[in-house]
This record gives sequence, structure tokens and C-alpha cells, in this order.
Amino acid sequence: MTTTTVDETALQAFVLKAVDDLGAGYLGVMVSLGSRLGLYRALSESGPLTSAELARTTDCAERYVRDWAASQAAAGYLVYEPTAQTFALTAEQALVLADETSAVYLPPAWNVPAAMWADEAKALHAFRTGEGIAWGDHDPRLAHGTAAFYRNGYRASLTSQWLPALDGVVAALERGIAVADVGVGHGHTTVLMAEAFPNSRFHGYDSHAPSVSEARRNARAAGVDERTTFAQVRADEYDVLGFGLICFFDALHDMGDPLGVLRHAAKSLNADGTLLLVEPNAADRLEDNLTVVAQTYYAASSMICTAHSLADGGELVLGAQAGPARLTEVLNAAGFSRVRVVAETPFNLIIEAKR
Repeated sequence: MTTTTVDETALQAFVLKAVDDLGAGYLGVMVSLGSRLGLYRALSESGPLTSAELARTTDCAERYVRDWAASQAAAGYLVYEPTAQTFALTAEQALVLADETSAVYLPPAWNVPAAMWADEAKALHAFRTGEGIAWGDHDPRLAHGTAAFYRNGYRASLTSQWLPALDGVVAALERGIAVADVGVGHGHTTVLMAEAFPNSRFHGYDSHAPSVSEARRNARAAGVDERTTFAQVRADEYDVLGFGLICFFDALHDMGDPLGVLRHAAKSLNADGTLLLVEPNAADRLEDNLTVVAQTYYAASSMICTAHSLADGGELVLGAQAGPARLTEVLNAAGFSRVRVVAETPFNLIIEAKR
């Protein structure tokens, strides 16, 4: 038998890290409540406020608000002034917690781990059997949280940075082309492009019926429904229309047969058309991927992305951290001979592919 000597200092350090992560789980519930109750917004517009003033402003019960605000101050999400007993948001905190138009607005993202917890029994079964979990079989908060998490980042970068980084695409969009948005979800990317390029026509495809309905509502609300269409269809079964641009926004790695999907896209593009692939940012090797962002993506992959890919046939399960080398390999195999990374963010790789 061998005995293991425990380093007490290392043990205590790891316990503190685990407790810190546990606290983040508690914090997420508080952030969601603060957003949905308008507590952050009130502090952004009227702060600093005492807990009593914040409760009156938001029509909430003061005793609950008092503990909520204390939790936020302890977490560094609010600034507490002890003499006046007031709570406030810094300008930076307000961008993350109160400004719904900010590219770094995060409260809705906590819907995703909430959905993951709600689906724990399904995940246990999937892990033990190797079966998949389809996107539509998850708690509804998953779709809403995912769409809201990515929406503002797309708004900040898609038309101003990512599309201009593609060779000749903006000029083509301004002239007028047909665009496919595959795995469209709630349609935020389609709407953004349709708003920016009124001469082009946009077609969104998704296999999840509730998301397609939500995309149509979002297009109507934005006033672009006359130049957008949305259809419930698999990613390898939409009509071949001769597209000038085909887009996949954080969707390809969820699909059960990404190679077949990309081959269909290659057939559906015009001869000089472009494929825009936006995927989660990842290095090619696990040892280069040990970051907080990758931690989040690997966890999401195990319960959401990989699970749906397996439910969708599981021909090739990329997962949420495929990396540029693997993605390039699949694009090449599908018939795209020219592939390059044109931009990246802490969260995404932006890849251009041409035949």
C-alpha cells in the first residue's frame, strides 16, 4: 500500500477555491433576481441608495432587498458606503449588470446554468447511456439565456467588425445578395444583418420550432420582416438558392453531422460565395485551453453541445472547444479550400471559408 501525504496549505487553498466557486453559484441567482426586479437598473439611474430607498424605488420588500444588496456588496458587484449605508454601481458594473444594450451585459446568461441544473436528471441518464439530449428537450431557459448572452456581443461586432473582415462581403451585401443564417436560434444575427443591408434578403433556418417562432417575432419587432424569412428545417435540408453568404453563429459544433452540413452549404453557395463560421474561441490543445472561458465552454459542451450533437445523429461530435485546426480540417473535407481566421474575441473565433 502507498500512503499519500496531504499538503495542508494546498488543501486549504483548494477548499477556498471550491467555496469561491460555490459562492458564484449562489451569486448567479442573486444576479438574475436583481436584473428581473429592476434593482440594478434603479441603482444605475438613481443611486447611491439605501436598501429602503431601493426597495421603494422598485416596489420590493425592504427586508429581502437588504440581504440581496449585502450579497452583492460582498461579491464586489455593488459598492457599499458604510456611513450613509448606501449601495451603488460603478460605471463598469452598470455596463455589465444594468445596461441591456451593452456588449458586456451578462445577467440573462445565468439562465443557462439554471437550465443545466434543471436538466441534471437528463444529463445523468445521458452520461450513463451515451444517449443525446436534443436542444428542444432542455429547460426553456436554455434557449432564452443563450440567445440573450450572445445577442449583444453580436450587436457590437457583427456588422462593424466581422463582416468587414471578410473579402468583398460588405460590398456584395450592399449591392444585394441572398444570405442564409443556419442554426438561426432567435434570429438576432439575421435581424442585425437585415437592418444594416436593406438590399439583401435573409433566410434563417433552425430545427427548433420555438426558436423559429421567436425569430419571426424579433424580425417583426425590428421592422425587417419583409426582407427576412425563417423556416423550421434541418441544417442540411434547406433549399439550395445560390447564396452569396452562408453564416453559422455558434451553431455548427452543436450539429450531429457538421461535415454533411458544410457540404450542403458548399453546394448552396454561389461560385464566389463566402461561408462565415463563428465558433467558440479555443486553442487546439487542452493544455492551452485551461482558462475560465474554456471551463465554461467545456461544461456547456458536456451538457448541451455534445448532448445535442449526439441526439442529432452523432456522426462527428465537435464539442464547443474544437479549435481552429479541427474546424479547418472539417471545412477542407467539405470542399472549402480557402480557410482563414479573420478575427477573434475572448469568446469567439471568426472564420472565413471559400470553395
